[in-house]
Amino acid sequence: MMGPKQEAQAALFYEFSLEDHVLQDHLLRSIDRFADLDDIRQYLAEFYSHTGRPSIDPELLIRMLLVGYCFGIRSERRLCEEVHLNLAYRWFCRLDLSDPVPNHSTFSKNRHGRFRESKLLRHLFEKTVARCIADGLVSCQRLAADASLIEADANKQNSTPKKDWDHSTIAPADAPRAVKEYLDVLDDAAFGAASQVDPKFTSHSDPASQWSKEDQKTIWEIVFPTNARNGPAFFRYSTNCLIDTDNSLIVDVEGTRSIRQAEVGSVRTMLDRIKDLHDINPERLIADSGYGSGPMLGWLVDRNIKPHIPVLDKSGRTGGTWSRADFEWDAENNHYICPGGEPHKQFRRNYSDPNRRPTGKGVAKYQALKHTCQACPSKMKCCPNADARKITREEHEGARQIARDIAKTKQYVVSMRLRKKVEMLFAHLKRILGLGRLRLRGPCGANDEFLLAATAQNLRKLAKIFPAPQQTSKA
Repeated sequence: MMGPKQEAQAALFYEFSLEDHVLQDHLLRSIDRFADLDDIRQYLAEFYSHTGRPSIDPELLIRMLLVGYCFGIRSERRLCEEVHLNLAYRWFCRLDLSDPVPNHSTFSKNRHGRFRESKLLRHLFEKTVARCIADGLVSCQRLAADASLIEADANKQNSTPKKDWDHSTIAPADAPRAVKEYLDVLDDAAFGAASQVDPKFTSHSDPASQWSKEDQKTIWEIVFPTNARNGPAFFRYSTNCLIDTDNSLIVDVEGTRSIRQAEVGSVRTMLDRIKDLHDINPERLIADSGYGSGPMLGWLVDRNIKPHIPVLDKSGRTGGTWSRADFEWDAENNHYICPGGEPHKQFRRNYSDPNRRPTGKGVAKYQALKHTCQACPSKMKCCPNADARKITREEHEGARQIARDIAKTKQYVVSMRLRKKVEMLFAHLKRILGLGRLRLRGPCGANDEFLLAATAQNLRKLAKIFPAPQQTSKA
């Protein structure tokens, strides 16, 4: 027969346990085992006053932020609503059914104050990396580096062209927070000092962001080709990640302007930082040709790191004549030997003129004798429009040659396949975690988001590798 109509009736007493209502295989159960937040209160103790009204527990704020970044909840207003309604989120945040959820404005107050002053988010990320190393998930041998462009919270309609922009006219006292941060990083190698070339447009709301255009395919465009290429330019930041290719765990992250000089410099910063913090000295570094410049390769070779990187070489010729690669380098005698067997020397006698020595850019010139080239039967294949062939050799040509030799090995082929792992992490960052556009402005805001996102990705990876143990049901 039909049962009675179900009607909600308020009871005087309830027996309810969050622990019993969160699924045993829920992602947050696994993440909770690796989220080591016990020392947050001690770490932030000096940034709190000894008097006044008790503050909201900082561990609660961090747990809520981790929930937001792990599940792609970009709005902090919505995050507060979701934590209020979702039992699993309440369980992870250590909130009972009757406990109130903090107001969304609390996040901004703490982030702009004690969180940034104490570098708490960097501390949490480094603790997560240390946990991965302690669990044996990071071999520290094969690291891969790359950068991805993330749209900034800025609009072209609120910007100034390059010819009209003058940062010296800005009054720091009246400037917004993002503009003050821009003024603070004008001499920073990751932002203002990365290039002497001014961007085409500068945003009023976030002037540290770079006006740029996507010029390379993402991993999703490689897997799912589309015709949507060369889209409109907009303001961006670059998130630079250094990952261990064994389990695709992020060992360091850094935010910079979206230009190659800043991105290459960030890799040096990250390698130095993990060496100091975790004593990581990788056997090889895997990257794309954007990191294959001579100074970068020389920097890696000097630190005994094998550069599994395509060499950024512009010495090739398109007219069918011999390029520099066709000439043999004789290191013992310091000269090149052309395919015809003639030496190309830098000096043929001692000169007192300093202009004959290597240029200020670290480039040395090697040249054959004029009458030798004129009589050479292969002149049309070598220098058809010049009296004699000249060859330049950069300061770090030895390191470039080491990278070329590595590119001929089987290990290099394996490294190029492993490099795709960092591309997949960026695809996960944008598609799953929803970090396609930044919410926070300024270099500090960008770094805060990149650190939280990297922490969330590492925690999700740990939860996948070591899932929470399942409880057997009673018969």
